[in-house]
Amino acid sequence: QVQLVESGGGLVQAGGSLNLSCVASGSISSSNTMGWYRQAPGKQRELVAQITGGDSTNYADAVKGRFTISRNNAWMTMYLEMNNLKPEDTAVYYCNANRWPNTYWGRGTQVTVSS
Repeated sequence: QVQLVESGGGLVQAGGSLNLSCVASGSISSSNTMGWYRQAPGKQRELVAQITGGDSTNYADAVKGRFTISRNNAWMTMYLEMNNLKPEDTAVYYCNANRWPNTYWGRGTQVTVSS
């Protein structure tokens, strides 16, 4: 069993910044790939950023250069630093962890960017 708990969402003006955190517990380790996804109203859930056990990262084109994903393995915590936020970044952001053959999700945290 794996539990993922997100925090750090909120309301921010365009151009502002937010930092999201995801605390993982249970049968998950620093070798597992984790990521952030988001889902806007009426849209499909999409990958925002991902980090592997070896700390390799990849980003959606829409957030490259603005968002940074990182993890603190000692605290089993993953972060998403979001800068220069845009109204189109408004969505529920979900923490994701992959431990083959299962995929785990947090409940999500709302990020709202006003114009």
